[in-house]
Amino acid sequence: MNSLRRKPCLPQVFLVVVTSLWLYSVAAKTALPLHLLKLPAGFSISLFASNVVDARSLTLSPAGTVFVASRSAGHIYALQDNNHDGVAERRYVIDSHLDMPNGIAFHHGDLYVAERSRIIRYANIEAHLQQPPRPQVIYDKLPTEGHHGWRYLAIGPDEKLYVSVGAPCNVCDEAGYGEIQRLRLDGRNMETYARGIRNSVGFTWQPLTQQLWFTDNGRDNLGDDQPADELNVVTQAGQHFGFPYCHAGDLLDPDYGRGKTCRDYVAPVQKLGAHVASLGLRFYTGKQFPKQYRQNIIIAEHGSWNRSRKTGYRLALVTIAQQKATAYTTFVSGWLQGQQAWGRPVDVQVDHAGALLVSDDLAGVIYRIVYRQP
Repeated sequence: MNSLRRKPCLPQVFLVVVTSLWLYSVAAKTALPLHLLKLPAGFSISLFASNVVDARSLTLSPAGTVFVASRSAGHIYALQDNNHDGVAERRYVIDSHLDMPNGIAFHHGDLYVAERSRIIRYANIEAHLQQPPRPQVIYDKLPTEGHHGWRYLAIGPDEKLYVSVGAPCNVCDEAGYGEIQRLRLDGRNMETYARGIRNSVGFTWQPLTQQLWFTDNGRDNLGDDQPADELNVVTQAGQHFGFPYCHAGDLLDPDYGRGKTCRDYVAPVQKLGAHVASLGLRFYTGKQFPKQYRQNIIIAEHGSWNRSRKTGYRLALVTIAQQKATAYTTFVSGWLQGQQAWGRPVDVQVDHAGALLVSDDLAGVIYRIVYRQP
């Protein structure tokens, strides 16, 4: 495996420092309107960390360090709340100037990051937060296309890396794309795990069955209300979920669906809203929230960009019973006010206290949602 060599670039370093100081100053002076957020009775939301530019995917270490990937800014952050007051008092920048580092996972002391075309690893990262090690290249043969080129990354119960490879288009039929792929932690034995997936930017495993559940963003340019985004579950490796031939389990594509039938593909467990941009999701595995939330799915809906009236910009709750979705409801809303959004949730993570961390790439913050009996 190759180590990356970093070249000193003082002007860029100076720019990053100055920009960070400016953003910190702006964040300190501009309070986010958290009072506009609507939560169920007993729940409250606060800021866990500010000045986390373009906060995207989250992962958590057993010691409680929260790692955050920043897609457009190219940063990897580490946040620590050592006094357990619900606010991160320590913030480290693990790396900068990476190429769309959206996917992130932590395993046995090592931090894995998926850039556009490769997966890298920072060994024994928590022992070197102030002076992070040079990352090692684990795999460098992912596609280089920018369209849907931001990866999601997670480590499954089989201790393999799972990485998304989105379609390089709105809708097209390209071999090797529209998949969730998996490989060993050392970068060997890459294989297709699930296919027919337009662009998944969130997946997780159900604790009881260890089956993979994932969100998928539906295609554009078929109107405001179709096709729906999808929540899917993989029950067998190699399954095909329809893209680009069939969308949301019952809508044949006007171009690529000719001569096809939706019965040949796996239908979603739950249709989500059209254009809501469903991204990160987790089963709520903590004990702090009421019983009706436990072992059910919370999804970050990033929000629409191509709909005449915006939708999404919320956290959704999908209730699961016997491997079937029985309800799809709003958990937290209010980031969209009228047709103006001041926040866009991206990913969710249950912390060790049972609270829910939520990243927001528009506001550049991490929220923390807690429950106390009203």
